[in-house]
Amino acid sequence: MRKIGFSTGAVAYGDFEKALSILALSNLACIELSALRMSEVKILVAAIPHLRLESYSYVSFHAPSSYSAGDEAWLADLLYSNVPETWPIVVHPDAISDATLWKRFGRRVAIENMDRRKPIGRNVRELELVFEKLPDASLCFDLGHSRQCDSSMTDAFLMLTAFQERLVQVHLSEVNSESQHEALSYGAKLAFQQVASLIPDELPIILESRVNFEHIAGEVEIAREALFKIHADIHCYA
Repeated sequence: MRKIGFSTGAVAYGDFEKALSILALSNLACIELSALRMSEVKILVAAIPHLRLESYSYVSFHAPSSYSAGDEAWLADLLYSNVPETWPIVVHPDAISDATLWKRFGRRVAIENMDRRKPIGRNVRELELVFEKLPDASLCFDLGHSRQCDSSMTDAFLMLTAFQERLVQVHLSEVNSESQHEALSYGAKLAFQQVASLIPDELPIILESRVNFEHIAGEVEIAREALFKIHADIHCYA
């Protein structure tokens, strides 16, 4: 059975303590601690030693999605020294100004493929440019971002094939036309099933769907259906 959990930012926007309280009732296997804004990162990092995460078999950390070039060295040092070495740290490639600051993280840095608003990280060619600078980095594959960029799921097929050995976790949600994360739709479920066979069973799945507590269990069940391997790989004409 796939290991599925939630991002704290999806469950309680900007409030990881509230999210952890809510998710503690759901008995999930995975969790991603989210500090998408710079104003959140120091508070969350300082709280790490005191968080009750024993019930989770997998924990990751999402770094801020944007920051100034002047803050980058400070942020990289903070995360390198205070986030446990076993936790992948999800980083947006468009936020990186100086890749040398992140190179020492090795596989701990999980580069996330981007949605269509971003100028890089949206397909194989653009991700290859990132991995040239960070050759040991892993990949957090966001299926919703990929579907928003290419609803045929061909790009998703190509990225999952090209970077299979870099995969460390998957982000799952519906991503709307304004790049907001939403609950999984029937259309998204059918689309994701097309590439589900390329996602190893043991890979942690982090839901970014913004749902209320009463919808968490249902969203997890839809995620399982979306990643159920009922189809062979899609035909690729690229």
